[in-house]
Amino acid sequence: IRATVRDVQFELVLAVALVILVIFLFLRTLPATVIPAVAVPLSLIGTFGVMYLMGFSLNNLTLMALTISTGFVVDDAIVMIENIARYIEQGESPLQAALKGSKQIAFTILSLTVSLIAVLIPLLFMGDVVGRLFREFAVTLSITILISAVVSLTLTPMMCARLLRERRNEQPGRFSQASQRVLDRIIAGYGRSLQWVLRRQRATLVVTGGTLALTLLLFLLIPKGFFPLQDTGVILGITEGPQAVSFGTMGERQQALARVILEEPAVESLSSFIGVDGTNSTLNSGRMYINLKPLGERMAGAGEIIRRIEARVAEVDGITLHMQPVQDLTVEDRVSRTQFQYTLEDADPEELNRWAPKLLESLQVRPELRDVSSDQLNQGLASLVEIDRNTASRMGITPQLITDTLYDAFGQRQVSTMFTQLNQYRVILEVMPEFQKGPEALQQLEVRGSGGSVPLNVFTRVTETMVPLVISRQGQFPAVTISFNLAPGGSLGEAVTAIRQVTHELGLPPSIRGSFQGAAQAFQSSLEHEPLLILAALITVYIVLGILYESYIHPLTILSTLPSAGVGALLALMLFRMEFSIIALIGIILLIGIVKKNAIMMIDFALEAERNEGKPPEQAIYEAGLLRFRPIMMTTMAALFGALPLAMGSGVGSELRQPLGIAIVGGLVVSQLLTLYTTPVVYLALDRLAARFRRDLGQEPVPEAVPVGQR
Repeated sequence: IRATVRDVQFELVLAVALVILVIFLFLRTLPATVIPAVAVPLSLIGTFGVMYLMGFSLNNLTLMALTISTGFVVDDAIVMIENIARYIEQGESPLQAALKGSKQIAFTILSLTVSLIAVLIPLLFMGDVVGRLFREFAVTLSITILISAVVSLTLTPMMCARLLRERRNEQPGRFSQASQRVLDRIIAGYGRSLQWVLRRQRATLVVTGGTLALTLLLFLLIPKGFFPLQDTGVILGITEGPQAVSFGTMGERQQALARVILEEPAVESLSSFIGVDGTNSTLNSGRMYINLKPLGERMAGAGEIIRRIEARVAEVDGITLHMQPVQDLTVEDRVSRTQFQYTLEDADPEELNRWAPKLLESLQVRPELRDVSSDQLNQGLASLVEIDRNTASRMGITPQLITDTLYDAFGQRQVSTMFTQLNQYRVILEVMPEFQKGPEALQQLEVRGSGGSVPLNVFTRVTETMVPLVISRQGQFPAVTISFNLAPGGSLGEAVTAIRQVTHELGLPPSIRGSFQGAAQAFQSSLEHEPLLILAALITVYIVLGILYESYIHPLTILSTLPSAGVGALLALMLFRMEFSIIALIGIILLIGIVKKNAIMMIDFALEAERNEGKPPEQAIYEAGLLRFRPIMMTTMAALFGALPLAMGSGVGSELRQPLGIAIVGGLVVSQLLTLYTTPVVYLALDRLAARFRRDLGQEPVPEAVPVGQR
C-alpha cells in the first residue's frame, strides 16, 4: 500500500510539472506561467481541506482523482490568462486587460466548470459496490474543479493585473520570437484548412456521423473487463489435497510445496496455513501468501511468475496449487481458489451433485477459461460404527458410553487447564499419535463394561463409506461454486459469454439456478449499466448546457465533439490490448467533460460575435476558431500531459490507473484533430436548422450561407 501511494504521489508531482511546462511553452514568459501554475497547488490544498472535513483519505482512488485533476484545474486559469494576455498583446494596460478579459470570459469559465461537474453526477449515483468505491473519486474531482473555478475567477485576474507587463516597449527574446512564429504559422495553416473544410460541409457532416457509428462499433468489439489485474507483489495461493488426506500428510505436502516455491528467484518469502479455520473449511485445503521481491529486482510481472511457479509445483505429488495476484481493489466476499466464481443452486442436492461435475467437465475444455475447479467435496472417507445393541447391552455397554470412549480417543477432549505466571495451557485427552493413523485403530479400542474392558470390535462392525466433507449453501439451498481464471489474453466478458453458452448447451434442469458471484457478478451488473451511465452523463450535460445557453440547439453542437473522443479512447485501449474496464469507463466519462471544452470556447465567441457585432454565422465561427485555437490547444495539451503519467506509469499497482490515462490521452489526440474542424461545420448546420425552424414559425427569414473561403 505504501509503495502504491508513493508511486501515485510521484505521478501527481510529475503531472503538475508537465502541465506547467505546457503553459510556459505557449505563453513564453515566466510571470504568465506562474499565474495559472498557482491554481494547481491552491486547488489541491483546498481539496485536501474539504476531503478532511468529509472524512476521506489519501488512497488509490482519491490520489488518482487528484492526479487527473491537474490537467483540469489549470484549464480555467489558462482560458482566463490567455484572454487577458491577448488584450495586452493588442496594446491594453494589464489592469484594463484584466478587467476586460475577465468580464468577457467569466461566463465561459462558468459553463466549463458547471458542465464538467455535471458529467461527474452519474458517477455519484452509481449503484452497487462499484458506486460506493468511486464516490470518493467523483467527489474529490468535483471539489478540485469547483475550487479551481473560484481561483480562476478571482485570483488569476488579480495576478494578471499585477504581474503581467505591457508589450509596447518590451523586446521579446529569441525563444519567444521563434515560438510565436511557429504558433502563427500553425494558426495560419489551421485557418486555410478550416476554409477548405467549410467549403465541404456535407462531407464533414458525413465524417462526424461516421465517428459516431465507429464509436458504437468499437464499443461492441472491444473486450470487456471489470478491474485491471494488478501486480501488487503478493500472490494468494489456495492448496488442495485429496479429500481423504490426514492433517499430518497435508502438512508434509504443504511444506514440500513451500520449499519448491521458495526456489523461485522472484519469491522473497511466504506464509503457509492449513487446518480448519474461518477461511479453510476442510482439512484438505490450505492457503499461502507468496511475497515477491520489489518490482525493480525481479524484472517479471506477477502473471509470469505464477506461470513459472506452476511449472515448478507440478512436480509435487498429492497436492494442487491455485494462484492469483492479490488486488488493491476487490469486491470479493469470499476466499476462492481463483479470481472468479459461478455458483449453482438447487433444492435437490442429489440432482445438483449429478449436474455440477458435468458443467465442470465442460468448462475445463473451454479455451477462454483456465484453472477451472469446484468446491464440491463429496468424496471424503468416513468410518461408520454400527452397534450390535443386544450384545452391547448384555455386556453393560450403552451407546453413550461408546460415544464417550470414541471422543476421548480422537475428539481432543479438554480435561484440565494448567495455569502459570505468564500463560495458561489446556490439557487435551487423546490416544497416542501412532494410534490415530487409520481406521484400524478402532480395532484396538476397548470399552469398559460391567464385566471389565471389552474390545470395540466384539459388539460393533466398522464400514467405510464416501461422505461429503462439507455441504455448501447459498440462500439456504445446497450450492456448488465453480471457480475459474481467465486464459492468457482473455477477457472477463468472453469468459462470461462462454459460461452462459455452456450452461445453455448442457440444458440444465429448471430447478438448478446458476449465478455469478463476487467480481463476476459485479461485472455483469456494471456491463448492464454502462450504456445507461454514459447516456445519463450525456443527458445531464445537455440539460446543464441548455440552461446555460437557453437553447436546444447549441448543446447538440457541443455534444457533437464526443464521438471523436470515444473513437480515440477505444482505439488506444485496443492498441495497448486493454479491456474496457470500469476504470476505462470513467476515462470515457471524463473525456465527455474535457472534449466539450473546445466546443464551448469556440461557440461562446461565435455567439458573442453574432449577437454583439452582428457578424454572419460563417464569419463568426471561423473567427472564433482562429481566436480560440491557442487556448484550445493549451487546455487540451494540459489535460493530455496531466493524464500522461497515469498512462505511462510502471510502479506498484499502476495497472489500475493505466486504462484511465490511456483512454484520456487517446481520446484527446483523436478529438483534437477532428473537433477543430467538425465543430464549426456542425454549428453552421444546426444554426441553419434552427433558422429554418424559426422561418416555419414565421419569426425571421433564413439568411443565405456563404462559405468563408468565398468572402
